[in-house]
Amino acid sequence: MRPISSETTCHPGGDTPASICVLGIGNLLWADEGFGVRCVEALQQRHAFAPHVSLVDGGTQGLYLIQHVQSCDALLIFDAIDYGLEPGTLKLVRDDEVPRFMGAKKMSLHQTGFQEVLSLAQFTGKFPSRVLLIGCQPQELEDYGGSLRPVVKAAMEEALALGVAELARWGGQPVPRTEPLDGRETVTMDELALAAYETQRPSASAACREGDERFFPQETQGQH
Repeated sequence: MRPISSETTCHPGGDTPASICVLGIGNLLWADEGFGVRCVEALQQRHAFAPHVSLVDGGTQGLYLIQHVQSCDALLIFDAIDYGLEPGTLKLVRDDEVPRFMGAKKMSLHQTGFQEVLSLAQFTGKFPSRVLLIGCQPQELEDYGGSLRPVVKAAMEEALALGVAELARWGGQPVPRTEPLDGRETVTMDELALAAYETQRPSASAACREGDERFFPQETQGQH
């Protein structure tokens, strides 16, 4: 089991949230950046929840996620976060610390956009009363078309257990799923589901792994 660090150990008591949003953010196409989305995908495949719980593949939508944040009373976020720790390490951050933490630890453009979402929700007075960020230290990001590295994929299990436990405390009523999902219900498209994504990846010789070289800046002697 990977080490886990936390800003707090539990949330103080209070009323049961009337609406709960579980949000996975990140980019599936860049290896460990897909951690958050993969967590929400696995959570949906394995569990069913009360009607007031919504699961959202936030991808890299940035400000388009504001409606989800403003409309929920409790928000659970899964994301890959550069904490400067060992790859696969999980860290939990809560409530008002979340936007401040994400603002200081930007790893990619999607986190810049989402930090703005959280700040805007606070500014408008429509910030969830409970927020938990379950973040994982990535190992590899510069692998276009790549999947989660083994150490990060292994950390998903503990992240999901922590998320399910928190949702249960919030009154989300998680139970093991007994029937397979209908394709129309899944948070990610079938083509991007983890198994299909990993097994159908082209070889390195058939597909660029670092982006399109035509758009890379060219270093030329004498150029400034």
